[in-house]
Parts: sequence; structure tokens; C-alpha cells
Amino acid sequence: MKLKYGLDDRPPSLEMLAYGLQWLALTIPALVIIGQVVAGVQFGNVHEQIVYLQKLCFITGVLLIAQILWGHGMPLVIGPSTVLLIGILASQGSSLDSIYSAIFLGGLVLAVLAYSGLFSLVQGLFTPRVVVVILLLIAFTMAPTIMNLVIARDSSVPLIYNILFTLLAVSLLFAAEHHIKGVWKATLVLWAILLGSIFYYLIFPSSQQGLNAVNTPYLAPFWNDFSFNLVVDPGVLLSFLLCFLALSINDLGSIQSLSSFLQADRIEKRTRRGMGLTGLGNMLSGWMGVIGPVNFSMSPGVIAATLCASRYPLLPAGMGLILISFSPWLMNYMGHIPQVIIGCILIYLMSIQIAASLVMLKEKEALLNFSSGIVIGFPLILATLIAFMPGEVVGTLPSILRPLIGNGFVMGVIMVMLLEHLLLKERA
Repeated sequence: MKLKYGLDDRPPSLEMLAYGLQWLALTIPALVIIGQVVAGVQFGNVHEQIVYLQKLCFITGVLLIAQILWGHGMPLVIGPSTVLLIGILASQGSSLDSIYSAIFLGGLVLAVLAYSGLFSLVQGLFTPRVVVVILLLIAFTMAPTIMNLVIARDSSVPLIYNILFTLLAVSLLFAAEHHIKGVWKATLVLWAILLGSIFYYLIFPSSQQGLNAVNTPYLAPFWNDFSFNLVVDPGVLLSFLLCFLALSINDLGSIQSLSSFLQADRIEKRTRRGMGLTGLGNMLSGWMGVIGPVNFSMSPGVIAATLCASRYPLLPAGMGLILISFSPWLMNYMGHIPQVIIGCILIYLMSIQIAASLVMLKEKEALLNFSSGIVIGFPLILATLIAFMPGEVVGTLPSILRPLIGNGFVMGVIMVMLLEHLLLKERA
């Protein structure tokens, strides 16, 4: 593929700004969707939810610039990690200090492993079957959260209308994904959020209540709205360390797949620096009390569509995120995406993840026999059962074990590791 701009080429100013706006548009949806889910669960106060989105946007912009200048040095989109979202949702019985301390310490461990080169010792645990199961676990254990977004018990819209709207919206999303190409396809999620929100508010006017209820300034800092207290809860920490194992594989795959796509040099150095900065970014996130970031793997499609592989347009994109983070007014409107629309987007994204996992299963020839199917199937059913376990049942578990046994994703990871490397290990 002949590129218009290579990795280290600098496009002219106007073109760089145009490409930067495109990368900015690709980064915002994940920030809004995942940030709104976490902020909605953890904070009942609208001001606190807005500040949460401000901090998340600021950290993403800072890390994006750092990755381009001192990390992997490639045009990779960054956003909050879905794996950590699952960890946060499963740890709601624990204090926020213990949750974000675990993210801080998990980032520290990842940074040490990456910069020291010790991560290669852990990497051997992730066989193709384990990676496939982890990808599937993310989708399956997100199901209760997606269900709560779609049914929206406190919504003024009747349940049946929300369900019908969801079925229609997701069907249209997949039809669009199948037929459109280029930049339109790369920015499909952004258009789905914008157009979906507009149509939902037009079809159901009663859902607009509270849209303009919050008076927010156009510009305001957020430095005084956070404090960090290091609180180590052994159960929460162990749960998040397992989540960070999955996050590290996600990060590794994103960096190395784009390196191969661009035939970049110094892949090992790029990987070490990129994953190390992801660890430092998670430390900063834990310190500021927000969900940690990870590198996304959507960049090859965008580069193929625009023929621009230059890393420099991501610098104005990062600056744009930092500037946006100082506007509570913008954060307020970004945080008013209807819950049903967020549910639709998550269904679409998780379905794509399941499809990608099944394709990987076939390409890697990881389903060899009946035992291979058990290695994949049992962790999935176990994780799904735990994910839908009623809160009052989880509350009866010992407090130190609750973040582990009550977390479907973590239990699924533990079980697939046991089956793959011990109980059903393939004979040489």
C-alpha cells in the first residue's frame, strides 16, 4: 500500500489539522461511552460526573501526546479500557480509594514489567485459546451492564419502546458497517452517537427532561476536585492485577499489529516504551481517580482509508482533548447521551469483538478437539453466571473474596488459565 504520508512525515499545517480532527473524532466516542457508564455508577451528583469526564479527557490527551513523542511513536488511538470497566463495575461494594489504588498499583506493575523487559515471562501464558477466551469474556461479562442501559428502569420511555428502538438501531449499525467504507466507516460510532441521540430525543420528547437542567460554566479547571489516598484491599488489588494481565495483551496486540502493518522499525523498543507509558498512564489515572487507558487497535483501517500514517496529526488531537477537558459545558452535553444509545453502541462493539474472537479461533486453529472446546466454553458459562449473580448473593461472600469470586471476568480468566495450563493441558 502506497501511503501519502509515512510514519515520520509531517503533513502541511492545514492537512495536519484536518487529520488531527479526524483522530480526535475517533477518540471521543470511547471516552464518552465508558466514562459515562463509570461516572453514572459511581456518582449520583451531576457535577461529579462532569468532573470525572473532564479528568478522563485530560489524561487521554496527555497520554496520547506522550505516546507519540516518547512512547511507541505511532498513530494509535487511546481510550479507557473495557477490561478495567468490568473490574470497576464488579467492585462496587468496595471503596473508590481501594479501586483507584488498585489501578495505580496495576499501572506500576505494568510499567515495571514493560520497561524491565520482564513482560516476556508473562506473555507465554497467553496462548491463542486464552486470548480468545479473554476477548469473549469481556463481551459476555458486559451483558448485565448493557441490559441495564437498554431497559433503563428510571426512564420515562416505556420499556417495549426502548427494546424496539435498540433492535432497530443495532440492525442499522451493522447494515451501515457492512456497506460503507473509508473514513465514514472509521467514524461510524461517532455518527451513531450523534444521530442516534438526536432521533431518540425527537421520537421520545419526554426523555429530554433534565437535558438543560444543569448550569455549567463554559470553562473551569478540575484540579481541586480530586484527592488520592492509597488504600490496599487485597481482594480488589488481586482482581485488578488479573484485569491488567488482559489489558497488557490488548496493548501488546495493538502496538505490534500496527507495527507490522506499517513495517515499522525497532518493534521491540516501540513495544517496551508503549506498554511502559500505558502503565504510567494508568498510574496517573489511579492517582486522579478515573479509569485507566489502553491503546486501541482501530488505526490500521483509518490509515488504509486516508493513506496517512504520520504520527504528528495525533499531537493536535491530543491538544484538542486537553482543551476540551477544561469545558464543563461541553462535558455536560457529552454526558447527556441517552442510556439506550450507549447500550446500542456497546451491543455493536461487543458483537464485533465476539466476531473477531471467532475469526481468531479459526485462523490460529485453536479448536483442536473436545477438550479445547471445554477450555473455551466452561470459563464463558462460569463468568456469565457470576456476572448475572444477584447483588444480595454477592454481598454474602467474605469481603476479602468478594472482588474475586464476585467478578465474572476475573473468575473466567483464572479458570481458563487453570484449564489451559494445568487441568486440560495438551500433551507434547
